[in-house]
Amino acid sequence: MRDPRYDILFEPLTIGPVTAKNRFYQVPHCNGGGYRDPSAAAAMRGIKSQGGWGVIFTEQCEMHHTSEITPFIELRLWEDKDIPMLARMADKMKEHGALAGIQLAYSGINGPNLYTKEVPLAVSPGPIRTFTNDPVQARALSKDEIRDLRRWFVNAAKRAKAAGFDLICLYGAHGFGIFQHFLSRATNMRDDEYGGSLENRSRFAREVVADMREAVGDTMGLTMRVSLDETIGDLGFSNAEVREFVEMNKDLPDLWDLAHGTWEECSGPSRFKEEAAQEALVRGIRELSSKPVVGVGRFTSPDVMARMIRQGVLDAIGCARPSIADPFLPKKVEEGRIEDIRECIGCNICITGDMTMSISRCTQNPTFMEEWRKGWHPERMNAKGASSSVLVVGAGPAGLEATRALAERGYDVALAEAGTALGGRVARERLLPGLSAWGRVADYREYQISQKPNVQTYFDSALDAESILEFGFEHVCIATGAKWRRDGVSRQHVVPFSIDPAMPVLTPDDLMDGQRPSGHVVIYDDDHYYMGGVLAELLRQAGNAVTIVTPSAYLSDWTVNTLEQHTIHRRLAQMGVEIVLNRGVVGIGADHVLSNCTYTDRQTPIVCDAVVIVGSKLENNGIYRDLTARKAEWADAGIKSLRIIGDAEAPGPIAWATYAGHRYARELDGEDIGDALPFRREITELAPE
Repeated sequence: MRDPRYDILFEPLTIGPVTAKNRFYQVPHCNGGGYRDPSAAAAMRGIKSQGGWGVIFTEQCEMHHTSEITPFIELRLWEDKDIPMLARMADKMKEHGALAGIQLAYSGINGPNLYTKEVPLAVSPGPIRTFTNDPVQARALSKDEIRDLRRWFVNAAKRAKAAGFDLICLYGAHGFGIFQHFLSRATNMRDDEYGGSLENRSRFAREVVADMREAVGDTMGLTMRVSLDETIGDLGFSNAEVREFVEMNKDLPDLWDLAHGTWEECSGPSRFKEEAAQEALVRGIRELSSKPVVGVGRFTSPDVMARMIRQGVLDAIGCARPSIADPFLPKKVEEGRIEDIRECIGCNICITGDMTMSISRCTQNPTFMEEWRKGWHPERMNAKGASSSVLVVGAGPAGLEATRALAERGYDVALAEAGTALGGRVARERLLPGLSAWGRVADYREYQISQKPNVQTYFDSALDAESILEFGFEHVCIATGAKWRRDGVSRQHVVPFSIDPAMPVLTPDDLMDGQRPSGHVVIYDDDHYYMGGVLAELLRQAGNAVTIVTPSAYLSDWTVNTLEQHTIHRRLAQMGVEIVLNRGVVGIGADHVLSNCTYTDRQTPIVCDAVVIVGSKLENNGIYRDLTARKAEWADAGIKSLRIIGDAEAPGPIAWATYAGHRYARELDGEDIGDALPFRREITELAPE
């Protein structure tokens, strides 16, 4: 059934003493669970094994207590007590024939040690480099401590072997790992045999690999993750120097794992990074070494994957985000079901789980990190319940996912859409600058629904309570979305502020409907996610002068969590958008907005021709409220249940909507659990007193 063009993706790959069954390589990625939710993380990796991945890695695993990155929650391998947790993960990874890999990390200049209270140790002294700018400095490792660090890596390798892992990744990329800190002149200012020349800066990597090869190299493959280019100027570890390093140490690891400089550069969202964006940086490195090479680039197309290997750019296709969006991507390629792949949209919501120290989500795959907690499988739904028919009102991301998943369970579903297209907010937002890939949320579900004989879709169907009561459906799901407010209510203001009717005031909905203001436009962004910045870009492209005002200290503040805040600011600044931080809006006059300082309340007018308010949303819940008010009529109408989901219930990111739709479909006709917790969790074991 497999297309022969993709046969090359299923050739085995030798990595030192072990062999991967194919070229699908899930590179290390975080999940917001780490040491707090090990069984959830293990089950998530186990699903990928079932999905056909040849190599599956853990996330970053702190291998010694003298370097940890609290408040972020990753795995830990500090002592033998940590082995059972990791052994469970390795077992799940290998259950269907994948190689199990663990990424060992010593964070050095990135490890503030807020939990262990140890003095941070780094290659050279300096302030700790963290997302939260912790006011802590690291001191330099002495030569004796470098020997200790080598021993700690060996100890961790032995524990990893005891846990059942097949591969070890030594982390030296994204600016986070000690190997990169030794290699880069930006973090290595030593004047001994570990500093200066590239040969000296490579010494630590050579020593650790030699130590580990002696300890576990007969049974475990050793890989090294190296940044392709730090992109920080002359002091940085450049792409040219990376190539020199690989050529100088061509047989050092059993596989080279190559990733772009910072995490933001490597895992940038689709708004700024195309598929295979790192190809130019990788091309030619494979020829410098006899060892295989894996690289990343948010690969979603099997054609691009096969080309990468056929042309000798890569030996394995590294995936993190695509493996989250569809854990069964390899199996679907193997079975000739390309159209069934849930393609990653590059929104980076998955990364926000790690950045906010919470369980991760995926916009495309609502079962991500719920495999153990709720027993959700990405490819299998639970059996149908006692009833048979469901009406879903609204074909946005929540309604589409509910319809798709309900149909999988076997229900007869009617999907009623007031407009003429599926997708709701996704159908509109995909037309904004940089967001075209987000349309995959609708495309995937539209195709899946089209294959279901038990789904009927009705367009131009703006239903009301009366018509719904006449239909006779057993269950009614309201997924009618939300609309942006134009009165300024959001975080700064809990009640509307004064707006002169002479000033044109628009919302994101107005702009997505095609309305275009003229002249100088002020965008008041009290939403702090992507919309304000995207609309600023849209208006600048249309020729408007644009000023964006936000009460936050950062433009598009929350996008720090999606690794794009700095890129958004740079993009808009380069386009000539005036960016005004730490200022809100307290009123709108006929020819100006009145801005106030968030600290002093000092007020300043900004003259303009139009205003766009990006604040909060109002739920489109009128049908739900009307039906609720007529609950006494449900029994006669045959209605057993009424639910409201997604933005219609409480607006949020698109991932919240697809999750709500999936959850509704899973739980329909389920038993009433009362006050019980709706998911499993792990609780820390009390030590003996």
